[in-house]
Amino acid sequence: MFKLKPLVAAAGLVAILGGPAMAQNLFAPIATVNDSIVTEFELQQRIRFLSLLNAPGATRKAALESLISERLRNEAVRDSGLEVTEEGVNNALEEFASRANLSLPEFIDVLSQAGVDRETFRDFVVNAVTWRDLIRARYGARVSISESEIDGLLSTQGSGASNLRVQLSEIIIAAPPEEAARVGAIAERIADSKSTQEFSSFAREYSATASRDAGGRLPAQALSDLPPSLQPLILALSPGEVTQPLNIPNAVALFQLRDIQETGVSAPVYSSIEYAAYYLTGGRSAETLQQAANLRAEIDVCDDLYAFAKGQPEGVLDRETKAPGELPQDFAIELSKLDPGEVSTALTRSNGQALVFLMLCSRTAEQNAEISREEAANTIRQRRLSGFADSYLEELRADARISIK
Repeated sequence: MFKLKPLVAAAGLVAILGGPAMAQNLFAPIATVNDSIVTEFELQQRIRFLSLLNAPGATRKAALESLISERLRNEAVRDSGLEVTEEGVNNALEEFASRANLSLPEFIDVLSQAGVDRETFRDFVVNAVTWRDLIRARYGARVSISESEIDGLLSTQGSGASNLRVQLSEIIIAAPPEEAARVGAIAERIADSKSTQEFSSFAREYSATASRDAGGRLPAQALSDLPPSLQPLILALSPGEVTQPLNIPNAVALFQLRDIQETGVSAPVYSSIEYAAYYLTGGRSAETLQQAANLRAEIDVCDDLYAFAKGQPEGVLDRETKAPGELPQDFAIELSKLDPGEVSTALTRSNGQALVFLMLCSRTAEQNAEISREEAANTIRQRRLSGFADSYLEELRADARISIK
């Protein structure tokens, strides 16, 4: 939708566009594009039309470039043999007028009062429609969109109030029931860590997560990516301090804040997290961990897990979509570290007898919560086709004979 400029302002363009010299020969060519010409009249009309729409490009230089591009597009459409019906033209004109909340006759009347010829409006719209149809016909078959690309779009474009990024180190210690007291004592000792070096040493010795080899150090991440229950605990820390032990199923977790920074960009806020949890019998035994590693090498997306779960007891595979605050805390902690398609094997269930093969399927940004996958796919498709259109136009321009008077 656009807003038309007041008619008095549009009418005033007549005086702005040029003096007597320009009015002497409005139909003299001011540019040639191959065998086509662009006249002074067309240029003045285009500037007046764009200004009335309050659109960018309502300058002499930009409007001339627009008309030259239009000539190139018209030639390409003509050479392709593509035609548009009169019914299709009228539909396009009516749709354009509706963006200003006007009927087609009302819109044309506004144009007429502003000194814009109906054919100027028609040429502008028809060129856009036929060029769009040509690009779809020429490049549509080349545009394939994967489910992961749709997931990627849905997980972006949201903004939250928080623009804080944190650098954390983690330790998650397996704590089956028979080991709970011993692990609890270790966790209390870790909570008293006085330096990042000491915490890292504990991580290498005790942690069950993939980060243990890096001393528990995690990459910097947005505070809003952390589980909602963990965010206030981290904000309460000063750099170097450690959370109190957090009891999660069959494990204890501790986090150390290394640094906190304020960025100039707000982080996304997610409305939902989709994940898959595949349960492998054997807990954290070497054999089960190797089985998990083998499985990870064979799958790319959550859907791939269904083939491995087929024929097994119900409940061996959970696929869920939940709001961040509804996730189990240990799942939320692990999922916050993952990108779609990545896996964690840090957690267990059934008193440590089942290893959780936890995979992040997708995140949906709060801003995109109401966007369907089909709408997301169409957005990606239009971006791709727009890229093809820009490249094709540059190719046409490079091959053309263009002269500006």
